[in-house]
Amino acid sequence: MSEGGCIERGRPGSCLITGARLLDPATGMDRVGELRVEKGRITGVGDFLAPPHGRYELIDARGLCLAPGLVDMRAQFGEPGFEHKERLESGVRAAAAGGVTSVALLPATDPPIDDPAVLEFIARRARILRSVKVYPYAALTRGLAGRQLAELGLMHRAGAVAFTDGNRAIADAQLMRRALAYATSFDGLIVQHPEEPSLADGGVMNHGTIAARLGLSGIPQCAEAMMVERDLHLVEMTGARYHVAHISTALAIDAVRRAKARGLRVTAEATPHHLALNELEVEGYRTYAKVSPPLRAEEDREAVVEGLVDGTIDVIASDHDPQDQDSKRLPFALAASGVVGVETMLAVSLRLVHEGRMTLLDLLRKMTVAPADLLGLEAGRLAVGAPADLILFDPDAPWKVSEAGLSSLAKNTAFEGRLVNGRVHRTMVDGRTVHEWSPPFSR
Repeated sequence: MSEGGCIERGRPGSCLITGARLLDPATGMDRVGELRVEKGRITGVGDFLAPPHGRYELIDARGLCLAPGLVDMRAQFGEPGFEHKERLESGVRAAAAGGVTSVALLPATDPPIDDPAVLEFIARRARILRSVKVYPYAALTRGLAGRQLAELGLMHRAGAVAFTDGNRAIADAQLMRRALAYATSFDGLIVQHPEEPSLADGGVMNHGTIAARLGLSGIPQCAEAMMVERDLHLVEMTGARYHVAHISTALAIDAVRRAKARGLRVTAEATPHHLALNELEVEGYRTYAKVSPPLRAEEDREAVVEGLVDGTIDVIASDHDPQDQDSKRLPFALAASGVVGVETMLAVSLRLVHEGRMTLLDLLRKMTVAPADLLGLEAGRLAVGAPADLILFDPDAPWKVSEAGLSSLAKNTAFEGRLVNGRVHRTMVDGRTVHEWSPPFSR
């Protein structure tokens, strides 16, 4: 697939990629052509480009798509404090295998990211690994306790891309109002887990007939809608930027749709598992399908897809939440919530393209330029001068998801044994190859 001079992979790379289908969701470009990278930056996009100066790699990409690297705006890697679930090293390896070149990490570490020192620790560790770019969130409240605001301005200046308490909703309306108002002073983004805590308390799956039959306590759909509706009133009061994480119900999606029509600065994201799976996955007390928010009824899953298609939902994020075996191999009510997803997000989401629900460019927009713009990142574009954060992939290549084949330290995938289409062949960060897939040898 490649030839030319040897490139030292620890430094920004130079290469010429030929014969690729060039996909740039930011501009709508979809054409066959060449792309030139010099010292980690894109220096040419078009036909019959001159090669880079000096040593470079020649990559023949015939039959593959070339797109900006994916930007995953919601993932948990565990380090520091939960290295037995996922280390930063294994997390970025899994991200690279999934075509993700930039990832925003949630603050639910130990200690949590509510102090610039913890933020800098994670950023420094990521720089040492010289792989996927890592951008930490900051905690919205001190200790993720939901009682007192963290030093938002200080964390913003230290490099936090947005503010959230992860999978803990801010129950106190006055506290949320203050957070939104404060964030407007520097145009910060507030990200909320959409769940009214008192209604969700004790719930372990979606409320409905399946929960009743299994004897499990359910979380009603209105718990999500009530939290979103409350916060939208506060957004209208403050004029702040507000983002609904992993939205999962038709009621909440309709609320966001109406808020956008009124001109509120609200955005939303969906996960691959909420667009592809419904509550039937829990049958047999399957703890690997236990997530927060829970997998919903089929009509809610379809509403998530419709929200992505019509633009109500702006972003697809993996919601990668690694859990060790001991945390999952428990009775359903006691098992931890969460699935790994950074490595499978592209392949699972491509289902919408293969079913004819979205174009490839529209789908990629929700995983590249849209999250990059929300977080203020220099990413998600095939443009001269942009960082050469790139993926080469085959959107039609079939493969089977298996625990053994995942790069993540944790193996709690909800898609074990499923056939998907979409194989990442190469992932590049600043022109350096950080992941390359080779087909298995066969006689």
